[in-house]
Amino acid sequence: MIADLVADTVEQSSALSRDEAVQAMSAAESVGRMLIAAGHLHQYPITLVAGKVHCEITTVSGTEALTLEENLNPVPGAAGADDFTIHLPSPAPLKEQVKAAVDGHARLSDAVPLAPEAKAATFGSLIDREALRRAVTQR
Repeated sequence: MIADLVADTVEQSSALSRDEAVQAMSAAESVGRMLIAAGHLHQYPITLVAGKVHCEITTVSGTEALTLEENLNPVPGAAGADDFTIHLPSPAPLKEQVKAAVDGHARLSDAVPLAPEAKAATFGSLIDREALRRAVTQR
């Protein structure tokens, strides 16, 4: 289900390939099963970053899994994306297995992704407020 969600979201972009997302998720499949089985995805999400998408994917188990209503629709915002990365959590007991998966595909990463707010602060504002002020005062 996680692989389908990622692939369906990436597929929204005309610049990206659903097949590449499927291949990346296939490279992460074995460690993904370990992360789920050990309960790591309860606390540490898999994060898809694609254009405006910053989607954190977690899992639940036990009785909570029986009552939870999941939304498996593609995440909006990837239509304009020209790049994507799937960030895998790397908890201590599985660091080596996650590293091996990440080495298996260029779209996988074991780095913690920047939060959307931090990413915006890093790249600065898209509006040049000083230029806008000058243009208004020159009228």
